[in-house]
Amino acid sequence: MNIETDNGRVITDMGFTDTESPGKVKIKDTDVPVKKPACSSKEHFLAWDKEYTHLKWGGPASIRGLQAYLAPEARVLDAGSGNGRYLGELSRHYAAVGADISLNALGSSRTQLARSGRFAEHLGASVHALPFKAGSFDGILCYGVLQHLFKEEREAAVGEFFRLLCSGGFIFFEAFGCEDMRCGGEPSSPFEEKTFVRQNGIIYHYFSEKEVKKLFCEFEVLELENVTKEKTFRGESYKRHMVRGVFRKL
Repeated sequence: MNIETDNGRVITDMGFTDTESPGKVKIKDTDVPVKKPACSSKEHFLAWDKEYTHLKWGGPASIRGLQAYLAPEARVLDAGSGNGRYLGELSRHYAAVGADISLNALGSSRTQLARSGRFAEHLGASVHALPFKAGSFDGILCYGVLQHLFKEEREAAVGEFFRLLCSGGFIFFEAFGCEDMRCGGEPSSPFEEKTFVRQNGIIYHYFSEKEVKKLFCEFEVLELENVTKEKTFRGESYKRHMVRGVFRKL
């Protein structure tokens, strides 16, 4: 399978791009002729690179939710692939590409996949400026990513997903919900509702179901649910809240 990037580079049969050598991942702003959202923060992205210097591998994560919709060998993008927890499993069943802003995360992901005898293409890029041709993918997984972006960036990312999906393609979404015990803290700068910044410099946004519907308004909603769990800490009960959805491009 070939996937062509916006500047004419070709990912051939999910191997390395024709201008890069194995083991190297590069971020080139010139690869993406898309105007970056005004809220983009270099410090925020660098915070993620620092975060991945000490984040430990948590083992592979299930992709059962995708398999009900995607045929084997479908072209799948893991948008914000991190250290490869989903990408490793995706590569077992699909022609998979992982994109992440953190080079440390991509390096860790490559290592973990290699240990498992698996392969997926890795590309350094932000989810709101992805260097692929329109209609390149049958499915896009975006778990735990849009919660770390400002509103303008989230909207730009979903616009990119719409562009990159073929007709009938699917988005698989998951993010923190606004009823979560962790919703709160230091307000973000610039200020946005239900958006906070942690001491590590990373942004955390907490979604409502209504907000998710609006964000994915150009897509058909196939699934949308609030997932809540009770967590006990020092004898006190707290709520964990996630919003999950599956959306289709018509």
